[in-house]
Parts: sequence; structure tokens; C-alpha cells
Amino acid sequence: MDELFNKNQKILVAGTTVDTKTADIFIDETGSIAAIGEGIRSHYKGEADLIIDGSGTIALPGRVNTHTHAAMTLLRGYADDMILQDWLSQKIWPLEAHLTPKDVYWGTKLACLEMIRTGTVAFNDMYFMMEEAAKAVDEAGIRAMLCYGFIDLFSPEKREAECKATENLVSHIRSLNNPRITAAVGPHAIYTVSPEGLKWCAEFANEEKIGIHIHLSETEKEVNDCIAQHGKRPAVHLDECGILTPRTVAAHCCWLDESECTLLGKRGVFPSHNPASNMKLSTNRAMPYHWLAAAGATPCLGTDGCASNNNLDMFEETKTAAILQKFFWNNPTVLPAHEALAMAGASGAKALGLSTGILATGRPADLILVSTKTVANTPLHNATSNLVYACNGSAVETTICNGRVLMLEREVPGEEAILAGAAAAAAELVKRAQGA
Repeated sequence: MDELFNKNQKILVAGTTVDTKTADIFIDETGSIAAIGEGIRSHYKGEADLIIDGSGTIALPGRVNTHTHAAMTLLRGYADDMILQDWLSQKIWPLEAHLTPKDVYWGTKLACLEMIRTGTVAFNDMYFMMEEAAKAVDEAGIRAMLCYGFIDLFSPEKREAECKATENLVSHIRSLNNPRITAAVGPHAIYTVSPEGLKWCAEFANEEKIGIHIHLSETEKEVNDCIAQHGKRPAVHLDECGILTPRTVAAHCCWLDESECTLLGKRGVFPSHNPASNMKLSTNRAMPYHWLAAAGATPCLGTDGCASNNNLDMFEETKTAAILQKFFWNNPTVLPAHEALAMAGASGAKALGLSTGILATGRPADLILVSTKTVANTPLHNATSNLVYACNGSAVETTICNGRVLMLEREVPGEEAILAGAAAAAAELVKRAQGA
């Protein structure tokens, strides 16, 4: 069975459902969708190295997670139900001080496994020791945009080190020559990065033509402090530093006002909604999706890290986003199911500069098959409604990225070894931190 996985081959998905119609999908050896439509199997059946029975499934573009800290899977459940600042200062940061490259490798391996199992084929990651994250992504077979979490704490000496670390990661990722793995610049936030650091990140990203990944207006305190220190709101401050661009993903965006939403739309920024994390840490306001969409921005979706979510299931995140928007803004028509589904697919792909996110001839074959033979998908009055409001990632049967099968009928090769390695790394990390 293992010989079917993670290799280039010609694949025919026969009799799945695409946009409510029965269709076949033929994937060529380059990893692209060569043909899609009803009855094409008769033409391609003889060519296929692998035929997947798609009956009883819905084919979707693979999900795209636009904001996470993948290696934090090792911190899943380590600290919960705490005030944000206490959670960070008393639990998360002290434990992270003991992280090793090996921990980041195993944490990212575990994250990639969880994403594959729940239908995510690409993610946008900010963390440390990212060379190890790149190794894990390479082995897993999915896509990632990776950035080093740039935190200069307003110190010129620290800033110099962070610039070097950023340059080194970008250089390393380019040396891998892996089209699935790209680099970005990762200024953490306005309260951890100086204006000089933000300007450097903006200029470097522009020179290198790479993305920018930043946290924006997650809390009310962040907004108030920015106004007190700089005399302006966070989005305006970032804009003046050159951070707001069409290559920028801004995570959270809970406390934007309407004029800031207009600014993000004008600059072509991709706001990443992280509803589960924001609700759990009580940021006390939902991203103003309706203002952002009206301003021409393209909101997308992310889980945040497992220390604050506590999983990477983009199907759960899609439902949470849709119902939080309705609840907070007191309007059941905000973020309807079809828009929520697109946030986690096409919009996320666009945010990461990918040509995926759409099932069409000539596009890279990043697709998932979701079972309709589950309790959550029975009955199936409206497939889009079920996909958003009823099912979760466990309904995903098959995950294909760049034309390579990563999960087939819920089987992922090497899963047991990944679970054992990650569990051991997490136990050793906690032991080191407690012995310090």
C-alpha cells in the first residue's frame, strides 16, 4: 500500500462530486489537473497508474491555513483557561525558552500529519528554528509558507540579529529548491517589533518579492497602547512602515475600526480570521468581516497554534468563523456558508500566492475527497451547508497535494512513528522546562 503514496503518478478520481455534479478528475504526472468533468474516465482509465473510487465523496480544493505556529502542537493542552498575558508570560514563553531544533521538527511533523488528516494542504507558519520546520514539511508532502518570528523588542542589537536570522531562513528555503515551500518575512507585531524593524521587514520583503506575515490588532490593549505611543491606530502605523501590501497576511484583525478596514482593502492585505483562538483567549471582539469584505479585502482563515486552539482542523474553524460572525455582529446573514467555505480554500490560496484553491484544468492538483457516507453528511440537502455547519475534518477520506496522494481512505503512511516521536519530544520538553 505504501507505494501508492507521495510520488508522482497519473491518478484518476472516478465518480466524485464537483459543484453538485458527478465528475471524474484526471491528474497527470506533473501534479496538475489534466482533465475534469463528467465521463472523462473512459478516455483516461487506461493511462492511470492509480484509480481512486470517488463515489460517495465530494471533491474540494484542499484547505489552506493562513495563520499558525505549527510546532506548537507540542504545547497542545499544556496551559488553558488563563488570561492571555498570564498564559504567555507564565506558561508559554517559559516553555518555549527550552525548545530545541528537534522539538520544532517533531512538532511540525505532528502538525503536518494533523493537517493532512483534516484536509489541509497548505499553511502559513511563523515560529523559530524554521529550517527544521522546512525539513518536516518537505517530508510530509504539503505546502507551506514559512517565516522566522522577528522580535527585536525595540533593541538595535537584537534587531540586527533578527535581520540576520530572517535573511538566513530565506536563503535556506531558496536553497531547498522545493516549489512547495516558500519563505516570508515575519515581523511578530507592533508591540514586539520597533518601527525600524518593521521598515526593514517591509523593504526586505519587497526586495525579495516574498510575503509578510504579522499579527494585527488582536487585543484592545494593542490598539490603545499604539495610540498612546504613536498617536495612531495599528493599521495606520503598519502602513506608514510599509507593511501593508498585497503580499501581506495580517492575523486576527479583531479590533480594526471601519477606516482601517478600508485601508486594508485599499492595500490588498489578506486579513486572517482566527475565531477559535480569539474566542478561547477572550479577545472580546470578532474580526469585522463585513467591513473588510465591503472594502475589497479578501478575508481568509487560520487556526492559530495548538496552544491556543487546540487543533488544526480547518473544517471546525470554518464553522466557528461563520457562527461567530453571526453571533457577534447580531446578523445571521453575515458570512454565509459559501463565503466561509471559500475563505478556507480559494481565499487562503490567494493569500499565499498559490495557483491552487480551484478545481480546474491546468491547476495544481491540491484536492481532498470528503465522505458523504457519514452521519454528519446525512441527509445532504445542501452540500455547502453540510461542509460548513455539519462535518469536521474526520469526514476527509483522501488528501492529495501537488498531485501526490498523502492520505488514501484515511490511511497516512508512517503515522504511528510520527505520533510516538512527537509525544516523546513533548514529554522531554516539559521535563527540561520543569527541571530548569
